[in-house]
Amino acid sequence: MSVMKRLSMIFKSKANKALDKMEDPRETLDYSYQRQLELLQKVRRGVADVATSRKRVELQITGLEKQSQRLEEQGRKALSVGREDLAREALQRRSNLQAQMADLKVQHDNLQAEEEKLTTASQRLQAKVDSFRTKKETIKATYTAAEAQTRINEAFSGISEEMGDVGLAIQRAEDKTAQMQARAGAIDELLASGALDDVSGTRGDDIQAELDRMGGGMDVELELARMKAELGQGPAPQSAIEQGQPQQQPQQQAQPQQQSHPQQQGQTQQLRQPGEGA
Repeated sequence: MSVMKRLSMIFKSKANKALDKMEDPRETLDYSYQRQLELLQKVRRGVADVATSRKRVELQITGLEKQSQRLEEQGRKALSVGREDLAREALQRRSNLQAQMADLKVQHDNLQAEEEKLTTASQRLQAKVDSFRTKKETIKATYTAAEAQTRINEAFSGISEEMGDVGLAIQRAEDKTAQMQARAGAIDELLASGALDDVSGTRGDDIQAELDRMGGGMDVELELARMKAELGQGPAPQSAIEQGQPQQQPQQQAQPQQQSHPQQQGQTQQLRQPGEGA
């Protein structure tokens, strides 16, 4: 295969593919239907023209028949007055008119036959055009429905892909949110512990922070003691102040008792000396 033939084939294939993409079957069907209507209109116009010619021939025949009758009457009158020559001339003219009438009748018969043929063809073509129009509308409706279904399927496909992208975007947003929350919590812990300085000027007190931490632990111990008391496993819980006093009161009470024991022994000895000397 030569280079020119290959180029020609490639160009034709590309052009055919481009035209196939540009072609809309509905528009092609409408154009074909329009062409058929134009052809039907031409056939009808031809029928009308043939009918007009036939009618014109009929009028000519009618006119010649009238002239023939008048010539016949003129010949009779000429014979009645003894003018045989005029009667012969009238009859000669009448004979010529009859010959013309015969030719016109043949033409009239031909035109009438042609008119009948064109009328039959027009009726058949009309039936074909009507059938094509019905089929055309059916094909167009089917094509439109198929095109709509294709677009819907493509839309669903696009929505599925878009929803997949949306799911990935949501996952990334959730990951970033969790990361920001963790970072914010870590910064709050560092600020509370004093590892980071609060640039807003509201620097926390480390002593108060330690007291708050101890208070939180003491609250837990009180709650635990209360639960034990409810279960009968220990004494009733006391407040922080009450817990500090009982630890000191037994020591203070023990010291006076230790101091009161020698005094009581001395008094007992003094009471025993005036007696029996035991």
